[in-house]
Amino acid sequence: MLNRLKATILLSECNGRDIWPIDLCRQKGVPDAWIEELSDCFESGFQSDLQTIYKDDQVVNQFHGVQDFHLAYKLGEYLGVDVPAVTASVLGKTAEVQAIKEAFEEG
Repeated sequence: MLNRLKATILLSECNGRDIWPIDLCRQKGVPDAWIEELSDCFESGFQSDLQTIYKDDQVVNQFHGVQDFHLAYKLGEYLGVDVPAVTASVLGKTAEVQAIKEAFEEG
């Protein structure tokens, strides 16, 4: 069961760059309905390292999981943050996640 404390901890672990494996999401207490909604299969690109997906320091072609960027949006909404408003003026996933975190902390 997700509660405010657990949601706060999960949000603190989001950075906007990672894909969380499904088993990690379950282990950390992400609600199953959210996992179902947010999970997807991702494919590595190899034109730059930013497009490449790694698991245990090994390159993988495909990976099924939840982008922590999307999880941060969901957590922000759960915690009462006006996510569209606080992310409207920032560029990039990491900056958007940081804006969500800051808005929650300023509460």
